Amino acid sequence: MAKTADPRPGWDEYFMRIAEVVATRSNCSRRHVGAVIVKDRHILSTGYNGTPHGVKNCFEGGCPRCSGKVESGTHLDECLCVHAEQNAICQAALFGQAVDGATAYVTVSPCLTCAKLLINAGIREVVYQGDYAFLGTVKAIFRSAGVKHRKLKTDKTEENKK
Repeated sequence: MAKTADPRPGWDEYFMRIAEVVATRSNCSRRHVGAVIVKDRHILSTGYNGTPHGVKNCFEGGCPRCSGKVESGTHLDECLCVHAEQNAICQAALFGQAVDGATAYVTVSPCLTCAKLLINAGIREVVYQGDYAFLGTVKAIFRSAGVKHRKLKTDKTEENKK
């Protein structure tokens, strides 16, 4: 009897798909990003970008930057949104989940600030899907800190089945 191929998504694809669903909860009107923190194939925390708890959502005018017509990458000091990675780390802390040694799956590569937070939270690997503008600097700081980082391959390769 011939052995049939496993039709299920690999672990990387599985967790990234979950991060994509998490991103749909984003209340930022500029970009939707999701993050999932995983350890031993167990989800510890999720996060999406948007305004802090108790602050009016972006799509309701809560963030002055998002409600304006500014170019991407400008007026960042006016943005009230918390990034997906930051929210995932905060949610883990809020509910007592240690993330030391975990992997973060993020729909967009982390910015420099998020990279520093992920490093200090003890994240050992970051798997991302889309590229963000600070990728070169982020890769360098991850390398320096010993954090593995890789862009998820979109095809169903054996690499993604691990």
